[in-house]
This record gives sequence, structure tokens and C-alpha cells, in this order.
Amino acid sequence: MVIYGIYIVSKSGGLIFNYDHTVPKVETEKKYAYPLDIKLRVENKKIVVEFGQRDGVNVGHVLYAVNGVQVTGQQMDDGQDALEFLGKKENFPVTLKFGRPKMTTNEKIFLASMFYPLFAIASQLSPEPKSSGIEILEADTFKLNCFQTLTGFKILVISDPAQTGVEILLKRIYEIYADYALKNPFYSLEMPIRCELFDINLKNLLEQIEKIGIANI
Repeated sequence: MVIYGIYIVSKSGGLIFNYDHTVPKVETEKKYAYPLDIKLRVENKKIVVEFGQRDGVNVGHVLYAVNGVQVTGQQMDDGQDALEFLGKKENFPVTLKFGRPKMTTNEKIFLASMFYPLFAIASQLSPEPKSSGIEILEADTFKLNCFQTLTGFKILVISDPAQTGVEILLKRIYEIYADYALKNPFYSLEMPIRCELFDINLKNLLEQIEKIGIANI
């Protein structure tokens, strides 16, 4: 059972809940000689690979460490500017660690808002009326399953492409939402879900699936 993440999008297209369950850790560490055969640039206050992907280091990957010293933003933990350090020949050879960037909360909110119009476009493109919109979106590295409730909000599950039975999980998540969020007197529709019992039961469900399989829940 490989479930990467769960997102709940409100009727108006806002992200009201997300949970990262299994996030693959993609990191590559290798030694480089001067001059670097990859091009780096600063993007969103992080040093990323702009050109020259190879040996597991891809465009968009973030620089996480230089010679074992962690890099936060542009600064190494010893106080040096990472790009300035890599611009000096005397500092080579160096060992650099790159990895896939971690998605920020703001980026998740932005992506959730982008799914809303895509869902609407898919519904309008249907040759038949009353289309359900996007239910499954498949890529080479993941599969997105979407369940739209009667009230219009959407539950998204990001899983491994080979994962089956996700529609069962979607309905169980909806049941947990109905039992522990909707019945919470302090919760309002369209607002972010901050209900402890909802979080606990969702995590318990995912743990149960990992132990006994999705068909047995």
C-alpha cells in the first residue's frame, strides 16, 4: 500500500486539508571537480539545479549540503554563502548533496486551487451531460484519484501508479470526515479542517490499510 498524500479541496477550490503520508526521499550525493558541470541558480530562496542533470541529479533539485555541511536557503550552516563557496577553485573538489524540493504549504494551496478549474474544464469537455469530472489522473510516477461529494468538495488521494482499490479508501475518508469533522460543533463548512479526532482516525485508517490491505477495511 503506497499512498503518498491526501488533499481535501473545498467547493470554492481552496485547500482545507492535506496530509503527507509516504513521501519518497530522493537524495543524491556525489563529488564534483572545478568547474562545476551543472548550473545552479537561486529560486524561491533556495539553490536549485538549472542545467546539467545527470547521475540522479535533476533540474529543479535543491542543494541540501556542501561537504556534509547543511545548506539552508543560500547559507551553509557554518555561515558561508554556498554559491560564493562554490565559485572558488581552491574549495574543490567538493561533495554536494541534492534532493527533490519539499513542497511548502503555500505551494500546496496554489496547486489545489489549480485543480479546481481543471476539474471544471474536464466536466465541460464531456460529450455527455452531467459528467463527474476528473476521477483518475495517471502519470508515470503517480496516480491521482478524486472523489467529489454531493456537497461539492473533493477528496484527492495521490498514490503509486500500481495501487488498486483507492476508491474504497476515498469513501472511507469521506465517512471519517462526516463522523469527525461535520459532527464537530466547532467546525464550519469551507474552513480548514482542524479536528483532532479526524486526524487520528485518518492516520489509524492508513496504518490499518498498510497492515491488512485496502480490500479488508
